[in-house]
Amino acid sequence: MAARPRLGLRSLAIRYGFLALLFGLVVFFSLATRGFASPQAAVFILQSVSITGILALGVTATLVVGGFDLSIGSIATSAMMAAAYVMVVLEQNALVAVLACLAIGALVGLINGLIICYMRVPDLLATLGMMFLLIGVQRIPTEGRSIAAGMTLPDGSTAQGTFSAEFLALGRHRFDFFIADLVPASVVVLIVLAILIWFFLEYTRFGRMMYAVGSNARAAEFAGAPVKAYKIWAYVISGVFASIGGILLAARLGRGDIASGNNLLLDAVAAALIGFAVLGAAKPNAFGTAIGALFVGILLQGLTMMNVPYYTQDFVKGAVLVIALVFTFALLGRNGR
Repeated sequence: MAARPRLGLRSLAIRYGFLALLFGLVVFFSLATRGFASPQAAVFILQSVSITGILALGVTATLVVGGFDLSIGSIATSAMMAAAYVMVVLEQNALVAVLACLAIGALVGLINGLIICYMRVPDLLATLGMMFLLIGVQRIPTEGRSIAAGMTLPDGSTAQGTFSAEFLALGRHRFDFFIADLVPASVVVLIVLAILIWFFLEYTRFGRMMYAVGSNARAAEFAGAPVKAYKIWAYVISGVFASIGGILLAARLGRGDIASGNNLLLDAVAAALIGFAVLGAAKPNAFGTAIGALFVGILLQGLTMMNVPYYTQDFVKGAVLVIALVFTFALLGRNGR
């Protein structure tokens, strides 16, 4: 009889411990800094993690099938550079640029999946190789230079194209929400994609089969599931989500900056892994990933507003990630799960 309350507390800690930590961070930063609790600050945090969150949702899809995609950051940067090249150099419209970027993301994801499933290259090695390949490819057309309107091309001519207003609106438009021009379009895209991928993974047969493949691929194969197809689709989803992030980044910056995607991979992976600790899931899940991205944004914004040196922020972020995961899995182990 005496053991039940302790078990109940442990279960509560597993399910709600991370959310309590998130709430505690919000309260702490609200008291420690001025302006942190304002609607504008909240929207700024959401905007700062919108692209990272979208990439993290793609990573989650590969984690669900037992894989891992290290190429998402380079896919996003390649999509950003491709969008800029299509409009500025090739002088095409926004629709062509967006479709080209989505095609690039899907193609890279497909190649990743085929290499992993049919060439039997480990996912970490395959996607790491793809990451370096894309880093090199995206620099070739402009000889390593960023792409902007009016730039000088390698042949000495001047680029005549520009970013269209419709394309820039994807990264800069704001919607009214009680306050005029409050919610950025990128935040709306993140919310919509998070809901879609959450519903897809949790409530469709395809999504549940992806979880089955990730849990025990051999058993799923014996049951007749096309394991390789599910894995390939996971990498295609990851590539498309990464390209969407690249599109939004290009629209926000109004240029193709080869250095802008440097931190996207690490932050996206952190958000996806933090998702394991949300509600004690101990597995990749879209809701946890979205909360993980929000957690990273709150933590970094709070540290910035407290004037914490930038070179310590990655240490703090990594420490919190390790502690949260160790805490969650330790409690799950003791709870017999």
